[in-house]
Amino acid sequence: MAGKVQERKEKLRVTLIDVAQNQIVSGGLASLKARDIARQAECALGAIYNVFDDINALVMAVNGRTFHALGADVTAAVEQAQGQSPNAQLIAMSKAYLGFAVDNTHLWRALFDLDMSVESQVPDWYLAELGQLFAHIAVPLAQLFPDLPEAELDLMVRALFSSVHGIVLLGLQNRISAVPRDQIEMMIAQVLNQVG
Repeated sequence: MAGKVQERKEKLRVTLIDVAQNQIVSGGLASLKARDIARQAECALGAIYNVFDDINALVMAVNGRTFHALGADVTAAVEQAQGQSPNAQLIAMSKAYLGFAVDNTHLWRALFDLDMSVESQVPDWYLAELGQLFAHIAVPLAQLFPDLPEAELDLMVRALFSSVHGIVLLGLQNRISAVPRDQIEMMIAQVLNQVG
């Protein structure tokens, strides 16, 4: 009997993640409402909380899928850029990052819009995915700066990621401070070509 209960719970878990993902895709993180999720998943409102501690935990499950897809895109770009200069490798990764953000804007934004800090309970898989992304960036940077101490290299990795992320974020916003969308790639390349 316990096996069937667990099986139903896992099926509901997948359904809830699917529904939440679809809601985020269509309307962004702000559109996510527990009542709408329950209605679309054809379950009671309380059933959501039998599977997930709260809506943030559900969003984290969606983010897990998103991070995995983003990681696959960046990894593919790294593999295609093998043998190129370190700067070209960094630019290839940034193009993959930008392409993913453009193609999956709401899901990509949900990775960063979820209220989460260093002090909060961040799942190990989330830190591992982020670490993998940073590890890809660290490889060409270590080639450019072979004598840089590890702590400084880590800081540079985070600085470059933040720079590219900021350019992409501003480029995808419809605000007066936004980077012109057709120039995002060029701006990223200008920044990354100055490294080393």
